[in-house]
Amino acid sequence: MESRIVNTTAIRLGLRENLGQFSLLVLVNAFVGAMVGLERSILPAIAEQEFHIKARAAILSFIVVFGVTKALTNYFAGRLADRHGRKHILVAGWLVAIPVPFVLMWAPDWNWIVAANVLLGVSQGLTWSTTVIMKIDLVGPKQRGLAMGLNEFAGYFAVAGSALATGWLASLYGLRPQPFYLGVIYVILGLMLSMLVVRETRHFVAHEVRTHHAGGGLALPSQSEIFHRASLTDRNLSSVSQAGLVNNLNDGMVWGLFPLVFATAGMSLA
Repeated sequence: MESRIVNTTAIRLGLRENLGQFSLLVLVNAFVGAMVGLERSILPAIAEQEFHIKARAAILSFIVVFGVTKALTNYFAGRLADRHGRKHILVAGWLVAIPVPFVLMWAPDWNWIVAANVLLGVSQGLTWSTTVIMKIDLVGPKQRGLAMGLNEFAGYFAVAGSALATGWLASLYGLRPQPFYLGVIYVILGLMLSMLVVRETRHFVAHEVRTHHAGGGLALPSQSEIFHRASLTDRNLSSVSQAGLVNNLNDGMVWGLFPLVFATAGMSLA
């Protein structure tokens, strides 16, 4: 257990000042993204070829379940991180992910795949959100955009790389179970790094509040106030939220439909 008493006088905000921990969190988020990439190339093909599901709506059900679960988890992840600590939430997210590759390997019917995506959605909501929060904690108010950009780059680059790797493995060995062995490696490495090497960053926020917002005396808004402001009343936050929704909707459709289109055109998974 880490000590709750932290010498905040030694804390320095900034990317360069915290490059080691920041780089580690980028790596952890790459493993987070790679977990999603496991399914990108081959899950629709598994639905058609192994479970003989022809209806496109049924095939895309795993994406809907994943998206709704991840969205709800994202909504509460920040509060949970403030209450219980960032590192605890990050580790919890990886623990939730442990069954996912095994279920994908050995699921006897499609409902098990959908259930695995519930777990994956919860895991992604906790881990991806927490790595974002921790990077923002480390860099302070001046480099938050850069921290977010590096986080998203690492995560989505890993999504693409993992999708490429699983498609290649599927073309060599079949749709299951070999491509999902990668998922076991991702979970082990992500969990071990999060438990043993990643450090708590909540005290960086306390330092930032004292340094940059001294005497502000602002009360924390409630969860409903945050939702209302980000969705409706704050034009900047509302625009960002809408753009994120459209971007993720497009990403979900690409995730589910492109593999089917490619298969219809006679293209291989590799």
